[in-house]
Amino acid sequence: MNVLNKEERLDFIKSYRKLLRQVGETVSPEDKAKVKRYIESAVEKNGYEKDVYGLNIQVRNMHTALIVAEEIGLKRASILAVLLSHLVRAGHCNVTEIEKDFGSDTAGIIRGLIKTHELYEKNAAIDNENFRTLLLSFAEDVRVVLIMIAERLYLMRIAKSIENDEYRLQIAAEASYLYAPLSHKLGLYKIKSELEDLSLKFRDRETYDFIKNKLNETKRSRDKYIAEFIAPVAEKLKAMGLNFDIKGRTKSIHSIHNKLLKQKIEFEKIYDLFAIRVILDTPLEKEKAECWQVYSVVTDMYQPNPKRMKDWLSVPKSNGYESLHTTVMGPEGRWVEVQIRTKRMDEIAEKGLAAHWKYKGLKGESGLDDWLKNVREVLEHKDSSPTDLIDDFKMDLSDDEIFVFTPKGDLFKLPQNATVLDFAFAIHTKIGSKCTSAKINGKNVSIKYKLQSGDQVDIQTSPNQTPKQDWLNIAVTSKARVKIKQSLKEQAAKQVEFAKELLHRRFKNRKIEEDEAKLMRLMKKMGYKTVTDFYADIAKEHLDVNTVIDNYLEQKEQEVAEHIDRSVENYYAPTPGEELSKKEDVLVIDKNLTGIEYSLAKCCNPIYGDEIFGFVSSQGIKIHRLNCPNAPSMFKRYGYRVVKSRWAGKSGAHYPVTLKIVGHDDIGIVTNITSIISKENGMMLRSINVDSKDGLFQGTLTVMLSDTSAMDGLIKKIRGVKGVKQVSRY
Repeated sequence: MNVLNKEERLDFIKSYRKLLRQVGETVSPEDKAKVKRYIESAVEKNGYEKDVYGLNIQVRNMHTALIVAEEIGLKRASILAVLLSHLVRAGHCNVTEIEKDFGSDTAGIIRGLIKTHELYEKNAAIDNENFRTLLLSFAEDVRVVLIMIAERLYLMRIAKSIENDEYRLQIAAEASYLYAPLSHKLGLYKIKSELEDLSLKFRDRETYDFIKNKLNETKRSRDKYIAEFIAPVAEKLKAMGLNFDIKGRTKSIHSIHNKLLKQKIEFEKIYDLFAIRVILDTPLEKEKAECWQVYSVVTDMYQPNPKRMKDWLSVPKSNGYESLHTTVMGPEGRWVEVQIRTKRMDEIAEKGLAAHWKYKGLKGESGLDDWLKNVREVLEHKDSSPTDLIDDFKMDLSDDEIFVFTPKGDLFKLPQNATVLDFAFAIHTKIGSKCTSAKINGKNVSIKYKLQSGDQVDIQTSPNQTPKQDWLNIAVTSKARVKIKQSLKEQAAKQVEFAKELLHRRFKNRKIEEDEAKLMRLMKKMGYKTVTDFYADIAKEHLDVNTVIDNYLEQKEQEVAEHIDRSVENYYAPTPGEELSKKEDVLVIDKNLTGIEYSLAKCCNPIYGDEIFGFVSSQGIKIHRLNCPNAPSMFKRYGYRVVKSRWAGKSGAHYPVTLKIVGHDDIGIVTNITSIISKENGMMLRSINVDSKDGLFQGTLTVMLSDTSAMDGLIKKIRGVKGVKQVSRY
């Protein structure tokens, strides 16, 4: 039987009692009794093994449920789903039983959680196509998103107890890359800041400790300044009879780190280390009036910066955030940010979406629904690559928004830098596809025009207009980009069909028999990598059909001549294992067969020394690595096409290998890595692609090398470079 140790038992009981107090009457005594029976039954069957991080699953679920209830504010169905989803995944019960005992709402959330956990078990949530499915399951029920955020927050809080450094770094990277932006979009600002701070702590402890120590050193002088700033404001607000709380809030370590990187200044020169927050206790009908009264008091006392005024009272953010922000010149000539909001607005800012359900029917709620609908719409199209999808999704999580209007006065929210084209697609796909220009406040502008808040936009269309390739350089919203890609793909497919038909007709007109295999060889000889590219050039008239047929006939005559020239005297039968060409030197296919054409698969880029297999395709035999991501599907669906293959002889060729590197953001890393490669004999750097964000260096480099032993040696040397955290084959 699986038993909690003493420390885990005390933690579990303490969290359980706290959860009971938090949920109150939202979870009935009958629910509690049923959950207890399910858990006890699973414990008896040893149903709570340690998870992949070495953590006790019972304790982890209890803490996640507590965060869901206490810090996010979700109720019965979500809490029950957290406590029971593992039992369904482990096979101790099924969703039908859960639905019968706890209702369809709880069962639905569990289905979403199971789907996301299955993706994580593949260890590819962000790296490939599973990212699409992960986000789609999020978008189906926003509570699944909130629970996954809660679980990630708990993992980050106890990450120091996870012994595996690679797991810890992966958790921290995903927290910064996916879960913090998601928290922000859903209005969970407090959780977003904590995730970012903890992520920085585990990815760059030195920087984290430096900023933390600096904040501690300056705390006394900062508190003194805040008190001086607040005193006259508080006195005036009291005299006006307002009920309020006013305090200073130090900015997060992560946001300070970003300022240091962005502004390239020393810590001592950052002026806005804190913000003043005024929180009013007032009825709903007086909220706006009293917020503007406070604004008037603050800006009368201190000179405001008109460029730094943000009004999210009149038009809340799409995640429901409402507040009034201004930046004023305080004592000693220092700029100070002041945030003015009510208790209701503050709760929404802390608990995000969940607080909307408490204050149902208020402005901002529909904005989030629109966003989720848009995410679903984007994800359901398969035209984008996973990388495009991630970039589009991250852009949609952008905090900066603009507000524009139709001629009838309908309001649309778009990300900053959105263009006329984005606005046209936001109205309707057909309008976007036919858009030619727009009138902004009566003035004609092109589809490239970047919209400004307050613009009144009248889209101009033409029935002859169709999406163009360069539109992808103009549109920034994921909805517009996906629709444009979809349309371009459809246009390309039509062009290919037209070109195919044209070529077949010309063959027929000239009474020439068309041989598909010979035509494919011609395409390859002419330098085309894909059949689509070949037919697209015919459709665009970059390639003349008659020229193609003339080349086809010339090639056919040449092949016939070569066949005749191959006399009996020149022919010999190779003995088993005899080397026919340099290519065949190093590879034996099936039962020592030689003279077979093959190529190395692009999906996994095998190199000499890899364990491999051959796959018979329409383009000949393709050689794949045994651990190719497509291998399971090939073996399962097309086992009859798989042929045994092995390396033989010595490697006389060079192969491209792509390595993925993660480390601290240090310009010296790239220099050190390229220096290592340049000193290696028979090795050549082909390409390098580097990206840096939030203090983390991420890059891929492609190297030409001879075999797996050379690759392993290179990986070992790169791992020894100072600042490098991870090196893996891509």
